[in-house]
Amino acid sequence: MENQNILIYDTTLRDGTQRERLSLSVEDKVRIAVRLDQMGVAFIEGGWAGANPKDGEFFRRMQEYRLSSAELVVFCSTRRAGIKAKDDPMLVPIIAAETKWITIFGKSWDLHVIEGLRTTLVENLAMISDTIAYLKSCDRRLIYDAEHWFDGYKNNPEYALQTLKVALDAGAEWFVLCDTNGGTMPDEVAKITEVVNDSLRQWGSNPQIGIHTHNDAGLAVANAIAAVQHGATMVQGTINGYGERCGNANLCTVIPNLQLKMGYDCLAAEKLSQLTEVSRQVSEIVNLAPDDHAPFVGASAFAHKGGIHVSAVQRNPLTYEHISPESIGNNRRIVISEQAGISNVISKVETFGICLRKEDPACRQILQMTKELEQLGYQFESAEASFDLLVREALGDRPKFFTISSFHVYCTTDSTHSNGLVNSQATVKVMVKDEEHLTAAEGNGPVAALDIALRKALISFYPEIANFYLTDYKVRILNSDSGTKATTRVLIEFSNGKRRWSTAGVSKNIIDASCKALAEGLEYGLLSTVRCTKS
Repeated sequence: MENQNILIYDTTLRDGTQRERLSLSVEDKVRIAVRLDQMGVAFIEGGWAGANPKDGEFFRRMQEYRLSSAELVVFCSTRRAGIKAKDDPMLVPIIAAETKWITIFGKSWDLHVIEGLRTTLVENLAMISDTIAYLKSCDRRLIYDAEHWFDGYKNNPEYALQTLKVALDAGAEWFVLCDTNGGTMPDEVAKITEVVNDSLRQWGSNPQIGIHTHNDAGLAVANAIAAVQHGATMVQGTINGYGERCGNANLCTVIPNLQLKMGYDCLAAEKLSQLTEVSRQVSEIVNLAPDDHAPFVGASAFAHKGGIHVSAVQRNPLTYEHISPESIGNNRRIVISEQAGISNVISKVETFGICLRKEDPACRQILQMTKELEQLGYQFESAEASFDLLVREALGDRPKFFTISSFHVYCTTDSTHSNGLVNSQATVKVMVKDEEHLTAAEGNGPVAALDIALRKALISFYPEIANFYLTDYKVRILNSDSGTKATTRVLIEFSNGKRRWSTAGVSKNIIDASCKALAEGLEYGLLSTVRCTKS
């Protein structure tokens, strides 16, 4: 018997953008849509055409693309009360989007009908039926999202089922059960999905049920899986779980659970191995730091820190890994910290392309250096680029691209400015290829000024530095009881648009700590560029 196919419906471009501080340009949306299509999802919900100029432009742009596996879907509500669907101007841009599939959402909960729409239960049924029938007459295929389905069913099951029945009779092909408030329990989802499954069969329909869950109770993934186990064959969700309030069902967690743990077919195996890459690419586009501890796709999902764990994983990965990380495009990471042993060092340096034997004196030297530096406040599990440089220093294999001879940073306040504008300036003296260069720059803060000055000194020698940019900057006070004299650890994350790397600096002076992390970040970027060129 073949595995059951589960269709993946991605709503990152619509529901995902409801997340606070997440905004996408038209170009961003196009890039994500194309990447989702390449990964093999079945449906991509692009937005609500007509609700804003951006979504309308997106659908116009997407008419230039021929998607290989996904169906592009436009989203809209049922018509307004008291007007025929054919006369509702809201539906004009929906038809103009020229998508084969349209998702229409309607009210399932009588509370929303009466208090939200301020209309009658009978009129709500007419709104659902008329809208679907009209769009079907325009040669469109319909997915019906039953908004607030589970709350509506629990409050008035007879009426909730009526809304599905009129959607079916009007021509809808899919019936998506939405846990819009995100508070339903998995056992409730299971039981109610079964009821819908049985009802559709009684009405003479081949059930095509979808599930759309929110994460307000931390159960979006569990509820999506429960629905699939009881009859749903479409799962709606978003990459990385982006969405309003606490987010939507995270497809990066749902898909591997369904496919690798439960035997359902969601994506082709070669497409599933792209999941981690897609997760990180989307986080890059939306300009949100990836969740390192996300299941399956997080950078720490297969990270091993304790020496005993590392030794066991080296003998048999099943000892501490529930799946092969390569199956979803992730990889095993050996974390270096004060808890590390020789096994950690050997395994970690292998990822840098360096082979060491256990009896090699360099192993203990690296381990000792690591523990001494962590005693001072360094943290290499969050700054692997700095650890790579440390290893190469111990092995005498660290190239000297540049050396900072000295730097000065100072700030001045413009008292004539109404907001008390603070101006930061930095001067940096560097040695590059036996030449000394002194440069200066201004920035909107002391670290920014220092970064600009350092790049200004180096870019004529290393033009590739122009492609390196900061994606994150963190400051940690290590001994807060010392007040302003406390030791500071700075972690800086860099990117070149293709990969990320992190470096650390520790000092009692925050500017000095920042300078160390900045310098190592640029150095590691250059080292990586050289390695890529050689390979």
